[in-house]
Amino acid sequence: MDIVKTAKEVGHNVEEKVEHGLEVAKESFANVASHLPFANLAKKGNDTFRVEIDLPGVKKEDIVLKVEDNILTVKGVRKMKNEVKKDDYYLCESNFGLISRSFVLPEGIDTEKVDAKYEDGRLYVTLEKEESRKAKSIAVS
Repeated sequence: MDIVKTAKEVGHNVEEKVEHGLEVAKESFANVASHLPFANLAKKGNDTFRVEIDLPGVKKEDIVLKVEDNILTVKGVRKMKNEVKKDDYYLCESNFGLISRSFVLPEGIDTEKVDAKYEDGRLYVTLEKEESRKAKSIAVS
C-alpha cells in the first residue's frame, strides 16, 4: 500500500512540475515575442516589394539591415528610459533589448537595389527584382 501511495505522490509531483514548466515556457515565449517587431509585407506592381517594420523606441543609428543568402534581416537595439523625479518620490523604468526579425526573400531580388527609410518608429524597406527578371512589354509591329 505504501508503494502505491508513494507512486501516486511522485506522479502528482511530476505532473505539477510539468505544468509549472509549461507556464514558465509560455511566459518566456511571450517575453521573446514581445521583442519581435510587427511587420507588413506588400507587393507593389510586378517588380517591387515593400516591407514595413515597426521599431518603436529604436534610434536610426541603432538599426542594422542586411541581405544575405536571400534573407533580409533587421536588427535594432531598443533603449528606453522613463524617469520621474518628484519631491516625494523617484521612479525610473527602463527597457533595453535587441530586437530582430528575418524574412526569406523571393527569388530574383536585386540586393544592390535595396532601399531603406526610417520614419516615426517605422522602417520602410523597398526591394526590386533583378532587371533580367522584370516583366517586359514587347511591341508588336
